[in-house]
Amino acid sequence: MSDELTHFDEEGKAIMVEVGDKAPTQRMAIARGEVRMLEPTLSRILDGDFSKGDVLAVARIAGIMAAKKTPELIPLCHPLLLTSIAIEFIPYPGEGRIEIEARVRVTGNTGVEMEALTAVSGAALTIYDMCKAVDKGMEIHAIRLMEKHGGKSGTYLRDA
Repeated sequence: MSDELTHFDEEGKAIMVEVGDKAPTQRMAIARGEVRMLEPTLSRILDGDFSKGDVLAVARIAGIMAAKKTPELIPLCHPLLLTSIAIEFIPYPGEGRIEIEARVRVTGNTGVEMEALTAVSGAALTIYDMCKAVDKGMEIHAIRLMEKHGGKSGTYLRDA
């Protein structure tokens, strides 16, 4: 792993990294995170018992939209023509938590790690927003990159 910070010039000023010389390749990133909540809150989500609607369906759309808006939220991210965004939810009844996984793909000059992380964040915040009336103590945890493929740096797999 390089210790070089790529988003600063030689004078220490923030820059958007030049990626125009890089060859477009297929790239993919997977990020995960979770929302912890009271068990009755999880049961209501799984039963579809919220007046605002289907919490996970809305959170899925929010995650997709968040990935697409990443360069508007993270100042030095490049706008990308994302080719695929998939959001999955894995509920853990009895543990009061839902794991969120985002898979983002692009054929381009730079990776989609930030888009995957932003997708998880947007989905998690939407779950919180839709359920906060009944469970203000929910917590968003462990948003992290699980793997990435493509580009000069190749494959990254988080240790289990």
